[in-house]
Amino acid sequence: MIGLIIVIVIVVLLVLAVVGAYNGIVRQRNQVDNGWAQIEVQLKRRADLIPNLVETVKGYAAHERGTLEAVVQARQASVAANGPAEAAAAEGPITQALGRLFALAEAYPNLKADANFRQLQEEITSTEDRVSYARQFYNDSVTAYHNRIDTFPGVVVAKFGTFPRRELFEAAPTDRDVPKVQF
Repeated sequence: MIGLIIVIVIVVLLVLAVVGAYNGIVRQRNQVDNGWAQIEVQLKRRADLIPNLVETVKGYAAHERGTLEAVVQARQASVAANGPAEAAAAEGPITQALGRLFALAEAYPNLKADANFRQLQEEITSTEDRVSYARQFYNDSVTAYHNRIDTFPGVVVAKFGTFPRRELFEAAPTDRDVPKVQF
């Protein structure tokens, strides 16, 4: 009789351990999904601000067509990106294009003085900071999720569930290059 009770206790403890591991993996997966949704919100916000910025600049620097087209094309690539890898690849070109667009303000004092331009510039800069934070949160969540499904007992539970590895939102190789400073 005591042997049966011991077996029942062991089985109950194993079931509780499996349920706990499964629920932990699900919570971590949900956090990864939430992190990605936060990135998408900020990328959409930035994409919505860019046309207004381009229109404002166009009024002052219409002959800077190449810069304006680069911004529009980079925005389109960013909006069309699906998943972390494509979104990360689109980050470099849009950041560079926006940098060139903001640099135009130095050549056009009236543009630099325009209140609408300054407000849009501040909003885009703020959004870039939010994207950076959301990206960090997402990558931290993905790492914690991977740790959960790669270690015991999660690795056992993950094999029986649908818990695939997730992509990190990594910077493109060109974004990692240190800019050269020449005097």
